[in-house]
Amino acid sequence: MNSTSQFVSSRRMGAYEPIHQMGMWGENFKSNGSLNKSPSILVEGDTELNNQSEDTSNGILGHSDKFYLEGTKPADKVQRRLAQNREAARKSRLRKKAYVQQLETSRLKLVQLEQELERARKQGLYVGSGGGLDANRLGNSGATDAGITAFEMEYAHWVEEQNRLICELRTALHAHIGDGELRMLVESSMNHYFKLFSMKSMAAKADVFYVMSGMWKTSAERFFLWIGGFRPSELLKVLEPHLEPLTDNQLLGVYNLRQSCQQFEDALSQGMEKLQQTLAESVAAGQLGEGNYIPQLPTAMERLEALVCFLDQADRLRQETLMHMSRILTTRQAARGLLAMGEYFQRLWALSSLWATRPREPA
Repeated sequence: MNSTSQFVSSRRMGAYEPIHQMGMWGENFKSNGSLNKSPSILVEGDTELNNQSEDTSNGILGHSDKFYLEGTKPADKVQRRLAQNREAARKSRLRKKAYVQQLETSRLKLVQLEQELERARKQGLYVGSGGGLDANRLGNSGATDAGITAFEMEYAHWVEEQNRLICELRTALHAHIGDGELRMLVESSMNHYFKLFSMKSMAAKADVFYVMSGMWKTSAERFFLWIGGFRPSELLKVLEPHLEPLTDNQLLGVYNLRQSCQQFEDALSQGMEKLQQTLAESVAAGQLGEGNYIPQLPTAMERLEALVCFLDQADRLRQETLMHMSRILTTRQAARGLLAMGEYFQRLWALSSLWATRPREPA
């Protein structure tokens, strides 16, 4: 059975709606390339460190009785306490550095938003001024639906949290922390992307056109848009150089995964093309020149309901791809891949800002 036949469309009143077949992905790749598995990252929780006083965390005891009590303890306990103090101090430095980096990233983002708003004011892009789409992109002013307004606010918080997680991954990789703590960061980053997919699904129920158009994204991101998000097979090509060195089994797993993604992307794209065709036929149906379009619109509305299903399946493919990559890669490779992915989107944001603020020749 080829990839196109795996994507079954059902016709309800002429509507082409995708049938969920995500559970059948494993038939194509039983081993490394299987997408039907839903692996989760097993996190080995680190033992929580006891809160230490400031003088103890620096390894200095200010009172003679404390020194005496410490000296009476076995040597291994003293060494373990000192090691815990050093670890607590190291984590404190990492958190401080990540916080400073987060503040700088937030400052740059604020500058970008201020520049876009100033440019919008100069161009008169307000609701009712013919710039509805741009107003949607700039904020809540063009989104009257409560669900979309909530999504825009949640997405702004999501971006802030994403920047913080990227800083933590970068700092952790540079500090060469242990795999246990690194796995926790990897799982947090993965769950953060899964949260975005859930947010998009809720927003699509309010206004699927808004989510599918990608107006909540930057201009450079929209250039690579595919069914409301990134194309998994293309992103794997971008990230693969940052994952090296890969073993032969890992190379085979990544290759199979990319091929599997491409097959399902093609199937979803063909379904979207068919939906567009049938939707156009529904809108154009009826007698020419009659001036009454209402009878055709209910049929077109039924076909549009399939868009939400297409978006959900595309995000499901994106989620399954991330989860399967976590099985193929080691913990440190997965952390590098998530860092590369986060920085890739940050660079697209920066590119969008540079393009929006580029010098323009006077008309």
